[in-house]
Amino acid sequence: MTASWRFSALADRHRALGSNLEDWSGMGTAWTYDKDQTEEYLAIRTKAGVMDVSGLKKVHLMGPHAQYVIDKATTRDIEKLKPGRSTYATMLNDVGKFVDDCVIYRMGPHSFMVVHGSGAGHEQLSKYAAGRNVMMMFDDDLHDISLQGPMAVDYLEKHVPGIRDVVYFSHIQTTLFGKPVMISRTGYTGERGYEIFCRRQDAVEIWDTIVSEGAEMGIIPSRFTTLDLLRAESYLLFFPYDNSEMYPFEDEAAGDTLWELGLEFTVSKGKTGFRGAEEHYRLQGKERFKIYGVKLEGTTPAAEGAPLLQDGKPVGVVTIGMYSPLNEHNVGIARMPVECAVDGTKLTVQNPDGEIAAIAHSMPFYDVDKKRRTAKG
Repeated sequence: MTASWRFSALADRHRALGSNLEDWSGMGTAWTYDKDQTEEYLAIRTKAGVMDVSGLKKVHLMGPHAQYVIDKATTRDIEKLKPGRSTYATMLNDVGKFVDDCVIYRMGPHSFMVVHGSGAGHEQLSKYAAGRNVMMMFDDDLHDISLQGPMAVDYLEKHVPGIRDVVYFSHIQTTLFGKPVMISRTGYTGERGYEIFCRRQDAVEIWDTIVSEGAEMGIIPSRFTTLDLLRAESYLLFFPYDNSEMYPFEDEAAGDTLWELGLEFTVSKGKTGFRGAEEHYRLQGKERFKIYGVKLEGTTPAAEGAPLLQDGKPVGVVTIGMYSPLNEHNVGIARMPVECAVDGTKLTVQNPDGEIAAIAHSMPFYDVDKKRRTAKG
């Protein structure tokens, strides 16, 4: 493991499953396990998997100016967010380029939690919290255990009364195995799932109990990188792995617009005054590329970073690819010219071991209407 400054209480559980704990966002994270990753993918799609996503950064904002900070730092109109609900948002810099995404949880009138990844989210919040009547606290004691898949609710209802009434992007304060937790109807898999926020001192017991009790239902531990297989067919971007920070422009600084990433929906209708707002609106229609899907022939997935060709000439790059034996499709997320981002455009993926014919294809590839992740009851 490379040098990390954040540590999960579940590190020994990951080591026992064969992980060397690779660094992600400053935390040793389960990149690999000693088993077939496809087994984990299939479990989450058909049953459920339990995953440690504590490497996500949890930031509490409390006080009269907490809402001001979030309104300036993110693209969502937080006035409309009710306590007990959450929303997916993005953050921009002064030139209107994407720097991080996050989920904002409203805990009360003056209380929020922002959960973000490895981008500049913490710095963005700090910028607007400075000098304001708000307390900002980074919380690594709070662990995040993600239980994802169609049987997640079947398992949790044995222990949590009313869990079936928790709708998509809402959360409840409750107990699990006698421990205080917050359970959120969120995830990053394209399935119905839940994130269990718990104290560090309770994380191992909660993890062990789910793994032990869930085994008879087919619920298994899953490594962090299984998310790559799930997100590729569910159109879930992962900063910086789909961004120009990873695939730089030849003659421009790194930074992508929401229009290019297909994330413009994260801007609340009519909202102004957030960082980068004027540039964001000005850049509409000036896309230099588009994030779009590719569908490949055969069963060999596109390699991460594989060049994308049109008529033999490089035009883009596949940022992540996967083949699903369950859904029998070979798909990926790609950065490509705007004119190529049309269903049916013929392309070629240049894998290290040969070229694969492909076409441009809209996303998501799986659960297009998002009925699985939003299911009620």
